Amino acid sequence: MTTTMLDTDRALVQAATAVAKLRCRSENHTVAAAARTTDGRVFTGVNLFHFTGGPCAELVAIGAAATQGVGELETIVAVGDRGRGVIPPCGRCRQVLLDYHPTIQVIVGPLDALRKVPVADLLPDTYIWAEQRLDASAIVRTGHWPMPTVPASRPASED
Repeated sequence: MTTTMLDTDRALVQAATAVAKLRCRSENHTVAAAARTTDGRVFTGVNLFHFTGGPCAELVAIGAAATQGVGELETIVAVGDRGRGVIPPCGRCRQVLLDYHPTIQVIVGPLDALRKVPVADLLPDTYIWAEQRLDASAIVRTGHWPMPTVPASRPASED
């Protein structure tokens, strides 16, 4: 289901475009992303190209939001360098977005026909973690996928 683009959505595209123009000036950074929270805050990021498969701009943006305590993201967009415009998220990003922000809308399409789509529409036959299968009742109760279990961090004093 496609959702109508709002002025705040166009502003999000402009934010990602500005970051792409400012920060994507080498082969190490070729994509910028901007993500908006439900309360209107915007977080940006750029990809980190590395031969080992560094993180995409979308993952950096959601990581930046997470460091500020953001719980839910509403909309995300990625923009390529050198005027490539809006680009859709790769498969890995689609899966991560669906796992961590199952209700997020993703801006896709050419600049003259941008649209917002639910991330689930971009990944219709998604992989489901074993933990999610075991707790399927949580989806019924809450209407949201359960958050993936992330290993606990250890105190810096243990380093």
